[in-house]
Amino acid sequence: MIVVLAGGVGAARFLQGLVQVVPQEEITVITNTGDDRVFYGLNVSPDTDIVMYTLAGLVDEKNGWGIRGDTFHTMKQLTSYGHEDWFALGDRDLATHIHRTARLREGKTLSEVADELRAHFGLKLRILPMSDQPVATHIQTPAGLFHFEEYMVQRRCSDEVQDVVFVGAKEAKPAPGVLEALKTADAILLAPSNPIVSIGSILAVPGIHDALHETSGMIVAVSPIVGGAPIKGPADKLMRGLHMDVSAVGVARHYRDFLDVMVIDTRDAHLAEAIEDLGIPTSVTNTIMSDSQAKAELARHVLRAAGLDNW
Repeated sequence: MIVVLAGGVGAARFLQGLVQVVPQEEITVITNTGDDRVFYGLNVSPDTDIVMYTLAGLVDEKNGWGIRGDTFHTMKQLTSYGHEDWFALGDRDLATHIHRTARLREGKTLSEVADELRAHFGLKLRILPMSDQPVATHIQTPAGLFHFEEYMVQRRCSDEVQDVVFVGAKEAKPAPGVLEALKTADAILLAPSNPIVSIGSILAVPGIHDALHETSGMIVAVSPIVGGAPIKGPADKLMRGLHMDVSAVGVARHYRDFLDVMVIDTRDAHLAEAIEDLGIPTSVTNTIMSDSQAKAELARHVLRAAGLDNW
């Protein structure tokens, strides 16, 4: 069993490569729910949905989120009533959130609903939200404390980052199956997701970080930082705000206490020695997932780095 800790776009693209190499039945994805929030009275799970839409072949590839070819008639009507439109949800996407919200109100858990949606989209891998309890990632700035979606989408990451707070994390529990998957995995792969607010929120749930120390499987991370900058998203601004080195070395240092192998891009080959000085073996390859073949080749490389040569 291969377990992947996943954020949004970067993780979804990495998974597109992994499912070309490994049968879906052998993959468990643990998704970040720290970005989850109620919009227009509906429970929205951005990262979980990005993973599902992408693997189902539905995602809007240009944006990396939402459903390709979606319309926005409902949003236009909502704004006519005076609602803000900074978090735009397409009509078909809204159907997902209406379904999720209805099922939650009927007593289903977040992970149960995720499994229903996974099956609906014809996916055979397991998708486990990190927790069934609400955990909300907030960004502390000089202007105040903002939910991550507010900070990123509405405020466009314009504020200085002073701290990152995972509200509710201490009270949360890993969703059913999460700890078991981690402890029994043949390999645990940290997708090239934001190490602070995507992977970081997963690690903030009590028990998950400890499980990484207890697993017998190799833990391999793919750096989302290439050439001193993220491929997508505000990881650099968050890392800089937390006084971290914005580089593959900074990512490796962040994961240092549990990481077995670090995979970095060829453009950062000169950083391999510095990462290995941290006691982390380092593997260098092309990590830019420019097309389907590149995604599959990266997945194969990461699996080999985890000691799994049979794929």
